[in-house]
Amino acid sequence: MRPERPVVRRIGVHHGRIVGVDEELDGVRARRTVSLDGACVVPGFNDAHNHMVLFGMSRTEIDLATPPMRTVEDVYAAVAERARTQPPGTWIVGSGYDQNKIGAHPHRDGLDAVAPDHPVWLRHTSAHMSVANSRALTAALDGVPVPEGGRVATDPDGRPNGLLEEQAQMLLRRLRYPFPEEQIVRAIGAASERYLSEGITTCTEAGIGRGWIGHSPVEGAAYQVARERGLLGVRVRLMVASDSARELEREPGQPPANGIDLGFRTGFGDAWLRLGAMKIFADGSLIGRTAAMCCDFKGEAGNSGYLQMDAEALRERILRAHAGGWQVATHAIGDRAIDIVLDAYAEAQARLPRRDPRHRIEHCAVTRPDQLGRLAELGVVPVPQATFVGQIGDGMRAALGEAREPWCYRQRSFVDAGLTVPGSSDRPVAQGSPLLGIHHMVNRRTLSGALLGPDETVSPLDALAAYTRGSAYAGFDEHQMGTIAPGHLADLAVLDDDPTAVDPARIRGIKVLATMVDGEFAYQAPGVGFSA
Repeated sequence: MRPERPVVRRIGVHHGRIVGVDEELDGVRARRTVSLDGACVVPGFNDAHNHMVLFGMSRTEIDLATPPMRTVEDVYAAVAERARTQPPGTWIVGSGYDQNKIGAHPHRDGLDAVAPDHPVWLRHTSAHMSVANSRALTAALDGVPVPEGGRVATDPDGRPNGLLEEQAQMLLRRLRYPFPEEQIVRAIGAASERYLSEGITTCTEAGIGRGWIGHSPVEGAAYQVARERGLLGVRVRLMVASDSARELEREPGQPPANGIDLGFRTGFGDAWLRLGAMKIFADGSLIGRTAAMCCDFKGEAGNSGYLQMDAEALRERILRAHAGGWQVATHAIGDRAIDIVLDAYAEAQARLPRRDPRHRIEHCAVTRPDQLGRLAELGVVPVPQATFVGQIGDGMRAALGEAREPWCYRQRSFVDAGLTVPGSSDRPVAQGSPLLGIHHMVNRRTLSGALLGPDETVSPLDALAAYTRGSAYAGFDEHQMGTIAPGHLADLAVLDDDPTAVDPARIRGIKVLATMVDGEFAYQAPGVGFSA
Protein backbone atom coordinates (compact mmCIF):
# COMPACT_ATOMS: atom_id res chain seq x y z
CA MET A 1 0.00 0.00 0.00
CA ARG A 2 2.97 2.35 -0.54
CA PRO A 3 2.98 3.92 -4.03
CA GLU A 4 6.77 3.80 -4.21
CA ARG A 5 6.75 0.10 -3.31
CA PRO A 6 3.36 -1.48 -4.04
CA VAL A 7 4.27 -5.15 -3.55
CA VAL A 8 6.64 -7.01 -1.19
CA ARG A 9 7.33 -10.73 -0.73
CA ARG A 10 8.97 -10.88 2.69
CA ILE A 11 8.19 -8.98 5.89
CA GLY A 12 10.50 -8.85 8.90
CA VAL A 13 8.89 -8.37 12.31
CA HIS A 14 10.57 -7.61 15.64
CA HIS A 15 8.73 -6.85 18.89
CA GLY A 16 5.45 -6.26 17.07
CA ARG A 17 6.86 -3.82 14.50
CA ILE A 18 7.83 -4.20 10.87
CA VAL A 19 11.61 -3.77 10.64
CA GLY A 20 12.21 -4.43 6.96
CA VAL A 21 10.95 -5.95 3.73
CA ASP A 22 12.45 -8.03 0.92
CA GLU A 23 16.16 -7.28 0.34
CA GLU A 24 16.34 -5.31 3.60
CA LEU A 25 16.13 -8.71 5.30
CA ASP A 26 19.00 -10.30 3.39
CA GLY A 27 21.47 -11.74 5.87
CA VAL A 28 19.13 -11.23 8.83
CA ARG A 29 18.55 -14.27 11.03
CA ALA A 30 15.03 -14.88 12.29
CA ARG A 31 13.92 -16.79 15.35
CA ARG A 32 10.91 -17.97 13.40
CA THR A 33 9.97 -17.97 9.73
CA VAL A 34 6.34 -18.42 8.68
CA SER A 35 5.30 -19.21 5.12
CA LEU A 36 1.87 -17.94 4.11
CA ASP A 37 1.83 -20.32 1.15
CA GLY A 38 1.31 -17.68 -1.51
CA ALA A 39 -1.66 -15.96 0.18
CA CYS A 40 -2.34 -12.25 -0.34
CA VAL A 41 -1.27 -10.12 2.63
CA VAL A 42 -2.53 -6.57 3.20
CA PRO A 43 -2.28 -4.14 6.12
CA GLY A 44 -4.82 -4.95 8.82
CA PHE A 45 -8.21 -3.44 8.03
CA ASN A 46 -9.26 -0.36 9.97
CA ASP A 47 -12.95 0.51 10.44
CA ALA A 48 -12.99 4.29 10.96
CA HIS A 49 -16.58 4.44 12.28
CA ASN A 50 -18.38 1.64 14.07
CA HIS A 51 -20.31 1.06 17.28
CA MET A 52 -18.44 -1.79 18.90
CA VAL A 53 -20.42 -2.09 22.12
CA LEU A 54 -23.76 -1.72 20.36
CA PHE A 55 -22.74 -4.45 17.91
CA GLY A 56 -21.55 -6.74 20.68
CA MET A 57 -24.82 -6.29 22.54
CA SER A 58 -26.88 -6.81 19.40
CA ARG A 59 -25.54 -10.34 19.10
CA THR A 60 -27.77 -11.36 22.02
CA GLU A 61 -30.81 -9.42 20.76
CA ILE A 62 -33.49 -10.37 18.23
CA ASP A 63 -32.10 -9.97 14.73
CA LEU A 64 -34.67 -7.88 12.86
CA ALA A 65 -32.65 -7.36 9.69
CA THR A 66 -33.95 -8.26 6.24
CA PRO A 67 -33.47 -11.13 5.73
CA PRO A 68 -34.83 -12.83 7.83
CA MET A 69 -37.54 -10.19 8.41
CA ARG A 70 -39.58 -9.40 5.30
CA THR A 71 -42.85 -8.06 6.76
CA VAL A 72 -44.03 -6.35 9.92
CA GLU A 73 -45.77 -9.61 10.79
CA ASP A 74 -42.39 -11.35 10.76
CA VAL A 75 -41.21 -8.86 13.37
CA TYR A 76 -44.26 -9.51 15.55
CA ALA A 77 -43.71 -13.25 15.26
CA ALA A 78 -40.06 -12.91 16.35
CA VAL A 79 -41.08 -10.84 19.37
CA ALA A 80 -43.78 -13.36 20.26
CA GLU A 81 -41.23 -16.19 20.12
CA ARG A 82 -38.86 -14.32 22.43
CA ALA A 83 -41.72 -13.52 24.83
CA ARG A 84 -42.42 -17.24 25.21
CA THR A 85 -38.86 -17.87 26.41
CA GLN A 86 -38.27 -14.87 28.69
CA PRO A 87 -39.71 -14.32 32.19
CA PRO A 88 -42.54 -11.76 32.33
CA GLY A 89 -41.37 -8.25 33.11
CA THR A 90 -37.95 -8.65 31.46
CA TRP A 91 -36.95 -6.51 28.50
CA ILE A 92 -37.29 -7.83 24.97
CA VAL A 93 -34.83 -6.00 22.75
CA GLY A 94 -34.40 -6.32 18.99
CA SER A 95 -32.44 -4.35 16.42
CA GLY A 96 -32.01 -3.89 12.70
CA TYR A 97 -35.51 -3.49 11.24
CA ASP A 98 -35.99 -1.22 8.21
CA GLN A 99 -39.46 0.06 7.41
CA ASN A 100 -38.41 0.49 3.79
CA LYS A 101 -37.98 -3.29 3.54
CA ILE A 102 -40.81 -4.59 5.75
CA GLY A 103 -43.43 -2.08 4.63
CA ALA A 104 -43.94 -0.02 7.79
CA HIS A 105 -42.69 0.61 11.30
CA PRO A 106 -43.96 -1.86 13.91
CA HIS A 107 -46.82 -0.39 15.99
CA ARG A 108 -47.21 -0.42 19.76
CA ASP A 109 -50.58 -2.22 19.45
CA GLY A 110 -49.07 -5.01 17.37
CA LEU A 111 -46.30 -5.43 19.94
CA ASP A 112 -48.81 -5.36 22.81
CA ALA A 113 -50.72 -8.21 21.21
CA VAL A 114 -47.70 -10.53 21.12
CA ALA A 115 -45.85 -9.39 24.28
CA PRO A 116 -48.29 -7.85 26.77
CA ASP A 117 -46.22 -8.86 29.81
CA HIS A 118 -42.83 -7.57 28.66
CA PRO A 119 -41.42 -4.11 27.92
CA VAL A 120 -40.36 -4.20 24.24
CA TRP A 121 -37.72 -2.02 22.61
CA LEU A 122 -36.95 -2.44 18.89
CA ARG A 123 -34.17 -0.36 17.32
CA HIS A 124 -34.30 0.76 13.71
CA THR A 125 -31.34 -0.28 11.56
CA SER A 126 -30.13 3.34 11.47
CA ALA A 127 -30.17 3.48 15.31
CA HIS A 128 -31.81 6.90 14.88
CA MET A 129 -35.25 5.70 15.92
CA SER A 130 -36.87 3.00 18.02
CA VAL A 131 -40.27 1.44 18.55
CA ALA A 132 -41.69 0.52 21.96
CA ASN A 133 -44.79 -1.31 23.12
CA SER A 134 -47.20 0.23 25.61
CA ARG A 135 -45.49 -1.22 28.67
CA ALA A 136 -42.17 0.39 27.72
CA LEU A 137 -43.70 3.54 26.25
CA THR A 138 -45.81 4.34 29.30
CA ALA A 139 -42.73 4.17 31.53
CA ALA A 140 -40.70 6.22 29.05
CA LEU A 141 -43.26 9.03 28.75
CA ASP A 142 -44.16 9.16 32.45
CA GLY A 143 -44.05 12.89 33.18
CA VAL A 144 -40.86 13.45 31.17
CA PRO A 145 -40.72 16.12 28.43
CA VAL A 146 -39.58 15.15 24.95
CA PRO A 147 -35.95 16.23 24.50
CA GLU A 148 -35.12 18.89 21.92
CA GLY A 149 -34.10 17.34 18.63
CA GLY A 150 -36.45 14.39 18.93
CA ARG A 151 -40.04 13.47 18.15
CA VAL A 152 -42.65 11.09 19.55
CA ALA A 153 -44.69 9.94 16.55
CA THR A 154 -48.46 9.71 16.88
CA ASP A 155 -51.48 8.19 15.17
CA PRO A 156 -53.93 10.58 13.46
CA ASP A 157 -55.84 10.87 16.75
CA GLY A 158 -52.75 12.15 18.55
CA ARG A 159 -51.99 8.94 20.47
CA PRO A 160 -48.29 7.94 20.52
CA ASN A 161 -47.87 4.97 18.19
CA GLY A 162 -44.64 3.69 19.74
CA LEU A 163 -42.12 5.30 17.35
CA LEU A 164 -39.47 7.53 18.97
CA GLU A 165 -37.13 9.51 16.71
CA GLU A 166 -33.62 10.78 17.38
CA GLN A 167 -33.20 12.40 20.83
CA ALA A 168 -36.64 11.17 21.91
CA GLN A 169 -34.99 7.77 22.25
CA MET A 170 -33.42 9.14 25.44
CA LEU A 171 -36.83 8.61 27.03
CA LEU A 172 -36.38 4.87 26.55
CA ARG A 173 -32.66 4.76 27.23
CA ARG A 174 -33.04 6.38 30.64
CA LEU A 175 -34.97 3.29 31.75
CA ARG A 176 -31.87 1.11 31.22
CA TYR A 177 -28.95 3.54 31.36
CA PRO A 178 -26.26 3.06 32.58
CA PHE A 179 -25.68 -0.45 31.33
CA PRO A 180 -23.68 -2.70 33.69
CA GLU A 181 -19.93 -2.65 33.15
CA GLU A 182 -19.78 -6.44 32.84
CA GLN A 183 -22.34 -6.39 30.03
CA ILE A 184 -20.28 -3.77 28.18
CA VAL A 185 -17.05 -5.73 28.69
CA ARG A 186 -18.64 -8.92 27.33
CA ALA A 187 -19.96 -6.99 24.32
CA ILE A 188 -16.45 -5.68 23.58
CA GLY A 189 -15.09 -9.21 23.74
CA ALA A 190 -17.78 -10.60 21.43
CA ALA A 191 -17.24 -7.81 18.91
CA SER A 192 -13.45 -8.28 19.00
CA GLU A 193 -13.76 -11.94 18.05
CA ARG A 194 -15.91 -11.10 15.05
CA TYR A 195 -13.68 -8.24 13.93
CA LEU A 196 -10.52 -10.34 13.98
CA SER A 197 -12.23 -12.99 11.84
CA GLU A 198 -12.83 -10.27 9.23
CA GLY A 199 -9.23 -9.01 9.16
CA ILE A 200 -9.93 -5.92 11.29
CA THR A 201 -7.04 -4.92 13.54
CA THR A 202 -8.12 -1.36 14.42
CA CYS A 203 -11.45 0.41 14.73
CA THR A 204 -12.94 3.64 15.97
CA GLU A 205 -15.80 3.42 18.46
CA ALA A 206 -18.06 6.27 17.31
CA GLY A 207 -19.41 7.51 20.62
CA ILE A 208 -19.06 6.51 24.26
CA GLY A 209 -20.34 7.98 27.49
CA ARG A 210 -23.51 10.00 27.80
CA GLY A 211 -26.22 10.88 25.31
CA TRP A 212 -28.33 8.55 23.21
CA ILE A 213 -25.27 6.85 21.72
CA GLY A 214 -23.47 6.01 24.97
CA HIS A 215 -23.93 3.08 27.35
CA SER A 216 -22.43 4.40 30.60
CA PRO A 217 -20.88 7.65 31.86
CA VAL A 218 -17.77 5.54 32.64
CA GLU A 219 -17.85 3.50 29.42
CA GLY A 220 -14.16 4.08 28.77
CA ALA A 221 -13.34 2.11 31.90
CA ALA A 222 -15.05 -0.95 30.41
CA TYR A 223 -12.61 -0.83 27.50
CA GLN A 224 -9.72 -0.76 29.96
CA VAL A 225 -11.16 -3.74 31.82
CA ALA A 226 -11.65 -5.64 28.56
CA ARG A 227 -8.01 -4.96 27.67
CA GLU A 228 -6.79 -6.07 31.11
CA ARG A 229 -8.76 -9.31 30.80
CA GLY A 230 -7.46 -10.05 27.30
CA LEU A 231 -10.87 -9.53 25.68
CA LEU A 232 -9.95 -6.48 23.62
CA GLY A 233 -8.49 -8.10 20.53
CA VAL A 234 -8.30 -5.05 18.26
CA ARG A 235 -6.91 -1.57 18.69
CA VAL A 236 -9.61 1.01 19.47
CA ARG A 237 -9.88 4.78 19.17
CA LEU A 238 -12.65 6.04 21.44
CA MET A 239 -14.82 8.94 20.32
CA VAL A 240 -16.17 10.76 23.36
CA ALA A 241 -19.81 11.81 23.04
CA SER A 242 -20.04 15.58 23.43
CA ASP A 243 -22.75 15.07 26.07
CA SER A 244 -19.95 13.76 28.31
CA ALA A 245 -17.96 17.00 28.00
CA ARG A 246 -18.22 20.04 30.21
CA GLU A 247 -16.70 23.51 30.24
CA LEU A 248 -13.07 23.28 31.29
CA GLU A 249 -11.67 25.43 34.10
CA ARG A 250 -8.69 27.15 32.54
CA GLU A 251 -6.45 30.14 33.15
CA PRO A 252 -8.00 33.59 32.61
CA GLY A 253 -8.09 34.89 29.07
CA GLN A 254 -8.52 31.52 27.39
CA PRO A 255 -11.57 31.04 25.13
CA PRO A 256 -14.38 28.84 26.46
CA ALA A 257 -13.53 25.20 25.84
CA ASN A 258 -15.26 21.89 26.46
CA GLY A 259 -13.56 18.65 27.40
CA ILE A 260 -13.35 15.92 29.98
CA ASP A 261 -11.78 15.96 33.44
CA LEU A 262 -8.05 16.72 33.68
CA GLY A 263 -8.14 18.07 30.14
CA PHE A 264 -7.40 14.78 28.39
CA ARG A 265 -8.20 15.08 24.69
CA THR A 266 -7.67 13.51 21.28
CA GLY A 267 -4.44 11.51 21.24
CA PHE A 268 -4.24 10.51 24.90
CA GLY A 269 -3.51 6.80 25.28
CA ASP A 270 -1.37 4.31 23.42
CA ALA A 271 -1.38 2.21 20.26
CA TRP A 272 -3.99 -0.15 21.73
CA LEU A 273 -6.49 2.21 23.36
CA ARG A 274 -6.59 5.92 22.73
CA LEU A 275 -8.92 8.90 22.83
CA GLY A 276 -10.10 9.85 19.37
CA ALA A 277 -12.38 12.69 18.34
CA MET A 278 -15.23 14.34 20.20
CA LYS A 279 -18.48 13.11 18.65
CA ILE A 280 -21.23 15.64 17.99
CA PHE A 281 -24.60 14.98 16.35
CA ALA A 282 -25.93 17.55 13.89
CA ASP A 283 -28.87 15.67 12.40
CA GLY A 284 -30.46 12.28 11.92
CA SER A 285 -30.95 9.54 9.35
CA LEU A 286 -31.42 9.46 5.59
CA ILE A 287 -33.57 6.34 5.33
CA GLY A 288 -35.43 7.47 8.46
CA ARG A 289 -35.99 10.85 6.74
CA THR A 290 -34.84 12.86 9.75
CA ALA A 291 -31.58 14.21 8.23
CA ALA A 292 -31.43 18.01 7.90
CA MET A 293 -31.82 18.68 4.18
CA CYS A 294 -31.97 21.83 2.09
CA CYS A 295 -34.98 20.39 0.22
CA ASP A 296 -37.86 18.14 1.18
CA PHE A 297 -37.57 14.39 1.04
CA LYS A 298 -39.12 12.88 -2.05
CA GLY A 299 -42.86 12.43 -1.67
CA GLU A 300 -42.99 14.20 1.73
CA ALA A 301 -43.85 17.83 1.18
CA GLY A 302 -42.86 19.89 4.21
CA ASN A 303 -40.42 17.30 5.58
CA SER A 304 -36.81 18.37 5.12
CA GLY A 305 -35.66 16.75 8.36
CA TYR A 306 -34.32 18.55 11.40
CA LEU A 307 -31.25 19.22 13.50
CA GLN A 308 -30.68 17.40 16.78
CA MET A 309 -30.02 20.73 18.47
CA ASP A 310 -30.51 24.39 17.63
CA ALA A 311 -28.06 25.56 14.95
CA GLU A 312 -26.48 28.09 17.31
CA ALA A 313 -26.05 25.46 20.04
CA LEU A 314 -24.43 23.14 17.48
CA ARG A 315 -22.05 25.90 16.38
CA GLU A 316 -21.10 26.67 19.97
CA ARG A 317 -20.50 23.01 20.79
CA ILE A 318 -18.14 22.65 17.81
CA LEU A 319 -16.26 25.86 18.68
CA ARG A 320 -15.77 24.77 22.28
CA ALA A 321 -14.58 21.29 21.34
CA HIS A 322 -12.05 22.81 18.92
CA ALA A 323 -10.88 25.22 21.62
CA GLY A 324 -10.38 22.26 23.95
CA GLY A 325 -7.89 20.73 21.51
CA TRP A 326 -10.15 17.97 20.24
CA GLN A 327 -10.44 16.58 16.78
CA VAL A 328 -14.15 17.10 16.11
CA ALA A 329 -16.24 14.41 14.42
CA THR A 330 -19.71 15.69 13.63
CA HIS A 331 -22.45 13.40 12.40
CA ALA A 332 -23.98 15.25 9.44
CA ILE A 333 -26.00 13.45 6.80
CA GLY A 334 -28.15 16.09 5.11
CA ASP A 335 -26.65 18.86 2.99
CA ARG A 336 -28.13 21.56 5.26
CA ALA A 337 -26.42 19.98 8.27
CA ILE A 338 -23.14 19.75 6.32
CA ASP A 339 -23.35 23.50 5.53
CA ILE A 340 -23.72 24.37 9.21
CA VAL A 341 -20.88 22.10 10.26
CA LEU A 342 -18.49 23.43 7.61
CA ASP A 343 -19.28 27.00 8.66
CA ALA A 344 -18.51 26.11 12.29
CA TYR A 345 -15.24 24.36 11.38
CA ALA A 346 -14.14 27.37 9.34
CA GLU A 347 -14.98 29.77 12.17
CA ALA A 348 -13.25 27.60 14.77
CA GLN A 349 -10.00 27.51 12.78
CA ALA A 350 -10.18 31.25 12.00
CA ARG A 351 -10.70 32.13 15.66
CA LEU A 352 -8.17 29.69 17.08
CA PRO A 353 -5.82 28.37 14.38
CA ARG A 354 -4.44 24.89 15.00
CA ARG A 355 -1.99 22.91 12.94
CA ASP A 356 -3.86 20.09 11.24
CA PRO A 357 -6.99 19.77 13.41
CA ARG A 358 -8.19 17.17 10.90
CA HIS A 359 -11.86 17.57 11.80
CA ARG A 360 -14.24 14.99 10.37
CA ILE A 361 -17.79 14.80 9.08
CA GLU A 362 -19.23 11.41 9.89
CA HIS A 363 -21.27 10.05 6.95
CA CYS A 364 -21.19 13.31 4.91
CA ALA A 365 -23.99 11.55 3.12
CA VAL A 366 -25.70 14.06 0.83
CA THR A 367 -22.91 16.31 -0.39
CA ARG A 368 -23.70 18.92 -3.01
CA PRO A 369 -21.08 19.69 -5.69
CA ASP A 370 -20.41 23.14 -4.18
CA GLN A 371 -19.57 21.56 -0.82
CA LEU A 372 -16.71 19.44 -2.20
CA GLY A 373 -14.39 22.43 -2.53
CA ARG A 374 -15.13 23.60 0.99
CA LEU A 375 -14.32 20.18 2.42
CA ALA A 376 -10.95 20.24 0.65
CA GLU A 377 -10.21 23.86 1.57
CA LEU A 378 -10.77 23.13 5.26
CA GLY A 379 -8.93 19.80 5.22
CA VAL A 380 -11.99 18.00 6.54
CA VAL A 381 -12.08 14.20 6.49
CA PRO A 382 -15.41 12.89 5.11
CA VAL A 383 -16.32 9.49 6.55
CA PRO A 384 -18.89 7.85 4.22
CA GLN A 385 -20.10 4.26 4.45
CA ALA A 386 -20.15 2.47 1.11
CA THR A 387 -21.77 -0.51 2.84
CA PHE A 388 -24.96 1.56 3.00
CA VAL A 389 -25.16 1.59 -0.79
CA GLY A 390 -25.34 -2.20 -0.98
CA GLN A 391 -27.56 -2.72 2.06
CA ILE A 392 -29.93 0.25 2.43
CA GLY A 393 -29.30 2.01 -0.88
CA ASP A 394 -32.81 1.49 -2.23
CA GLY A 395 -34.25 3.31 0.78
CA MET A 396 -31.78 6.15 0.29
CA ARG A 397 -32.70 6.45 -3.39
CA ALA A 398 -36.38 6.61 -2.47
CA ALA A 399 -35.72 9.36 0.09
CA LEU A 400 -33.67 11.54 -2.24
CA GLY A 401 -35.19 11.23 -5.69
CA GLU A 402 -33.41 11.12 -9.02
CA ALA A 403 -32.01 14.67 -9.00
CA ARG A 404 -30.14 14.33 -5.69
CA GLU A 405 -29.22 10.66 -5.93
CA PRO A 406 -25.78 11.42 -7.50
CA TRP A 407 -24.80 13.31 -4.31
CA CYS A 408 -25.39 10.27 -2.10
CA TYR A 409 -22.48 8.70 -0.20
CA ARG A 410 -19.84 9.92 -2.59
CA GLN A 411 -16.45 8.23 -2.96
CA ARG A 412 -14.84 9.19 -6.30
CA SER A 413 -15.76 12.87 -5.94
CA PHE A 414 -14.06 13.01 -2.55
CA VAL A 415 -10.91 11.36 -3.92
CA ASP A 416 -10.86 13.63 -6.98
CA ALA A 417 -11.17 16.67 -4.70
CA GLY A 418 -7.93 15.61 -3.00
CA LEU A 419 -9.58 14.38 0.19
CA THR A 420 -8.38 11.36 2.15
CA VAL A 421 -11.34 8.99 2.49
CA PRO A 422 -11.39 6.30 5.19
CA GLY A 423 -13.29 3.02 5.10
CA SER A 424 -16.01 2.39 7.64
CA SER A 425 -19.22 0.45 8.23
CA ASP A 426 -21.21 2.17 11.01
CA ARG A 427 -21.82 -1.38 12.24
CA PRO A 428 -24.34 -2.56 13.44
CA VAL A 429 -26.30 -0.16 11.22
CA ALA A 430 -24.90 -2.21 8.33
CA GLN A 431 -22.89 -5.40 8.01
CA GLY A 432 -19.31 -4.55 8.82
CA SER A 433 -16.96 -6.83 6.88
CA PRO A 434 -14.26 -4.60 5.28
CA LEU A 435 -14.16 -6.81 2.20
CA LEU A 436 -17.89 -6.23 1.81
CA GLY A 437 -17.29 -2.50 2.19
CA ILE A 438 -14.55 -2.61 -0.45
CA HIS A 439 -16.91 -4.55 -2.71
CA HIS A 440 -19.59 -1.87 -2.43
CA MET A 441 -17.11 0.98 -3.02
CA VAL A 442 -16.16 -0.67 -6.29
CA ASN A 443 -19.59 -1.92 -7.45
CA ARG A 444 -22.20 0.39 -5.81
CA ARG A 445 -25.13 -1.93 -6.49
CA THR A 446 -28.18 -1.79 -4.22
CA LEU A 447 -30.08 -4.88 -3.09
CA SER A 448 -32.47 -4.41 -6.01
CA GLY A 449 -29.54 -4.34 -8.42
CA ALA A 450 -29.74 -0.60 -9.13
CA LEU A 451 -26.48 1.28 -9.67
CA LEU A 452 -26.42 4.11 -7.12
CA GLY A 453 -24.14 6.94 -8.22
CA PRO A 454 -22.21 5.29 -11.04
CA ASP A 455 -19.79 8.23 -11.17
CA GLU A 456 -18.80 7.54 -7.54
CA THR A 457 -17.27 4.09 -8.06
CA VAL A 458 -13.57 3.73 -7.23
CA SER A 459 -10.91 1.21 -8.19
CA PRO A 460 -10.27 -1.82 -5.98
CA LEU A 461 -6.90 -0.32 -5.05
CA ASP A 462 -8.51 2.96 -3.96
CA ALA A 463 -11.08 1.02 -1.95
CA LEU A 464 -8.38 -1.05 -0.26
CA ALA A 465 -6.47 2.16 0.47
CA ALA A 466 -9.54 3.58 2.20
CA TYR A 467 -9.75 0.68 4.65
CA THR A 468 -6.01 0.85 5.38
CA ARG A 469 -4.19 4.13 4.70
CA GLY A 470 -7.34 6.24 4.70
CA SER A 471 -8.65 5.09 8.06
CA ALA A 472 -5.18 5.39 9.58
CA TYR A 473 -5.06 9.03 8.43
CA ALA A 474 -8.55 9.76 9.80
CA GLY A 475 -7.34 8.69 13.26
CA PHE A 476 -3.88 10.36 13.17
CA ASP A 477 -2.32 6.90 12.86
CA GLU A 478 -0.67 7.12 9.44
CA HIS A 479 2.80 7.11 11.07
CA GLN A 480 2.27 3.63 12.52
CA MET A 481 -0.33 1.74 10.51
CA GLY A 482 -2.07 1.53 7.15
CA THR A 483 0.93 0.47 5.07
CA ILE A 484 3.49 -2.34 5.18
CA ALA A 485 6.51 -0.22 6.02
CA PRO A 486 9.46 -0.37 8.44
CA GLY A 487 8.51 1.08 11.80
CA HIS A 488 4.83 0.35 11.38
CA LEU A 489 2.85 -2.01 13.56
CA ALA A 490 2.89 -5.60 12.34
CA ASP A 491 -0.90 -5.76 11.94
CA LEU A 492 -1.78 -7.76 8.83
CA ALA A 493 -4.71 -9.51 7.17
CA VAL A 494 -4.08 -12.71 5.20
CA LEU A 495 -6.55 -13.24 2.32
CA ASP A 496 -7.19 -16.14 -0.01
CA ASP A 497 -7.16 -13.82 -3.04
CA ASP A 498 -6.05 -10.36 -4.11
CA PRO A 499 -8.97 -7.84 -4.02
CA THR A 500 -7.19 -5.67 -6.60
CA ALA A 501 -6.86 -8.53 -9.09
CA VAL A 502 -10.09 -10.55 -8.96
CA ASP A 503 -13.27 -9.84 -10.89
CA PRO A 504 -14.81 -6.87 -8.98
CA ALA A 505 -18.05 -8.83 -8.56
CA ARG A 506 -16.12 -11.44 -6.55
CA ILE A 507 -14.49 -9.15 -3.96
CA ARG A 508 -17.16 -9.81 -1.34
CA GLY A 509 -16.42 -13.54 -1.59
CA ILE A 510 -12.75 -13.27 -0.65
CA LYS A 511 -12.03 -15.09 2.61
CA VAL A 512 -9.87 -13.97 5.52
CA LEU A 513 -7.47 -16.81 6.28
CA ALA A 514 -5.75 -15.19 9.24
CA THR A 515 -5.30 -11.92 11.09
CA MET A 516 -2.02 -10.86 12.69
CA VAL A 517 -1.74 -8.27 15.46
CA ASP A 518 1.64 -7.21 16.80
CA GLY A 519 3.23 -9.83 14.58
CA GLU A 520 1.30 -12.73 16.13
CA PHE A 521 -1.69 -14.62 14.80
CA ALA A 522 -4.77 -13.38 16.63
CA TYR A 523 -7.09 -15.34 14.34
CA GLN A 524 -6.78 -18.25 11.94
CA ALA A 525 -9.76 -19.56 10.00
CA PRO A 526 -10.85 -23.11 10.87
CA GLY A 527 -8.69 -25.63 9.08
CA VAL A 528 -6.07 -23.04 8.13
CA GLY A 529 -2.50 -23.52 9.27
CA PHE A 530 0.76 -22.01 8.09
CA SER A 531 4.10 -23.78 8.15
CA ALA A 532 6.82 -22.43 10.41
